Amino acid sequence: MKKIYTLITGSCLLAASATQLNAQCAGGRYHDFVFPAADVTSNITYGSNTTFSGSTQALKLDVYQPQGDTASLRPLIVWAHPGSFVGGSKADAEMVKICTDFAKLGYVTASIDYRLFMTDLPFPGPDSNDAGAAVMRAVHDGRAAVRYFRKDVVENSNSYKIDTNNIYFGGISAGGFIALHLGYMDQWSEFPTYIDTTGTTSGSVTGQKGLHGGIEGLSGNQGYSSKVKAIINLSGAISDTAWIDQGDIPLISTHATGDGTVPYGTSLIYLSPPNTYPIQVVDGSASVAARANEVGITNCFRTYYVNEHVAEAEVPFYDTTVSLVRTFLEHFMCGTAMDCNFTAKVTGINDVAAKDASINVYPNPATAAFTVDLKEFNGKNVSIEVYDALGRSVKTANNIKTSSYTINRDNLPKGMYSVNILTEGRVYSKKVMFE
Repeated sequence: MKKIYTLITGSCLLAASATQLNAQCAGGRYHDFVFPAADVTSNITYGSNTTFSGSTQALKLDVYQPQGDTASLRPLIVWAHPGSFVGGSKADAEMVKICTDFAKLGYVTASIDYRLFMTDLPFPGPDSNDAGAAVMRAVHDGRAAVRYFRKDVVENSNSYKIDTNNIYFGGISAGGFIALHLGYMDQWSEFPTYIDTTGTTSGSVTGQKGLHGGIEGLSGNQGYSSKVKAIINLSGAISDTAWIDQGDIPLISTHATGDGTVPYGTSLIYLSPPNTYPIQVVDGSASVAARANEVGITNCFRTYYVNEHVAEAEVPFYDTTVSLVRTFLEHFMCGTAMDCNFTAKVTGINDVAAKDASINVYPNPATAAFTVDLKEFNGKNVSIEVYDALGRSVKTANNIKTSSYTINRDNLPKGMYSVNILTEGRVYSKKVMFE
């Protein structure tokens, strides 16, 4: 589907924007960690909409801005979290880390929550309509998040200092689905018949609520554009690569060959966990890249030869992924040559990574409690937040100034938990297992 883009600003403003961003590139911005940390503003309401069950959900996002940045215009990356459309959160450890790192490179980043869950879970089990509706609700929310920042530019004097000509959308796993569908599913001929086109509050299939509002949806900030400049897809997939056509926006993808959750190529996908419900055949990142090459879209694709889902978030692949995405975006920000094989790691200030490595959470696995070693923070005021596998906040402790702090399990079930340590506008992330 060929896109017709409308100019939001005049040609003089576009030229001024390009000149300023190129000047920023000369100082190493967008290539290395030139900022020490990110200043985080949490739980900003960007919209609301009807959930799968018919209730109303307020939609929230967290904004990460480069600490100490004085630039009047900055590019924006909106990120969507993983979780199979039934779990996950904007505060997941991998989202905190990737948003922080790209803020340290000079981008404003936003991690969004979107509507989760789908009809017929757990019994009798969702089908392709149920799962497709969950994807579409999330895509509508993603579009609303992009529109939120454009609305802020016009109606709130650009409080985040966003260059609206440089807005990107990225996602991990389910977030990658959102990014790909947001970028390439934008013609009515591509939409399933159950998607509501009438402006009512539910679709034509029982339980398909919150799908009203056409292509853009009604999750908020109507009247503003949801167009983005490029897509970042990390272990995601799209329902049909035929929707990707000549003239569409560029993208970068990464994926592991042995991904057992989201297909690397074209295959049947199951709802995971617990891999019990077959949903539909989807086109993974390898098929997406092949289609992009076929129709001549600027794109990069990196394969990881491991049997993992979301290898991008794991050592040793995370640093490579950040470097690849950094270099891909640098092509648009700074006019550098497109180099899809770039492997040199990002360098510069990396205080967060250093502390991440030195913070000890013990015992791990834990049974009744775990302790967080806080000696690295030298008595500074620290907060600790614990999230379960579905991204729900289950423990919070504030105003900690001791060298260590113990979190009691109480009634928490066994499983993996994310532990975020917050101080001075920075977030450090660890994982802990309760047995």
